[in-house]
Amino acid sequence: MSTRHVFEYAVLRVVPRVERGEAMNAGVLVYCRPLSYLGSRIHLDADRLRALDPRADAEAITRALHAAGRTCSADAVGPAAEEEIGRRFRWLTAPRSTVIQPGPVHTGLTDDPDGDADRLLRVLVLPVD
Repeated sequence: MSTRHVFEYAVLRVVPRVERGEAMNAGVLVYCRPLSYLGSRIHLDADRLRALDPRADAEAITRALHAAGRTCSADAVGPAAEEEIGRRFRWLTAPRSTVIQPGPVHTGLTDDPDGDADRLLRVLVLPVD
């Protein structure tokens, strides 16, 4: 029987027009302290984005999402690379009023945080079939 550990996750939301407050899910952040894991999964649905704001810059938003994802990776650069992964997760999930916003932090149990990152992307971000 495998040991399950507490993990935390948050959805990354795109809010193309902050003043309207309309959002769409575009990624997940997953942090598991006991397993020293910090990961992300990103998927921007350009059609949904255009439905919220036809003038939204999908390329710029995609770059910003991937920058957040790189902050989670082992090869992070810049000031984030100096921080331990728990601090990076807290920084990424801090409330902000920008086009890319984190949702609330939730918890769960896992023995495979990388697999749970994939599962959360399917359940919370990708279009429903």
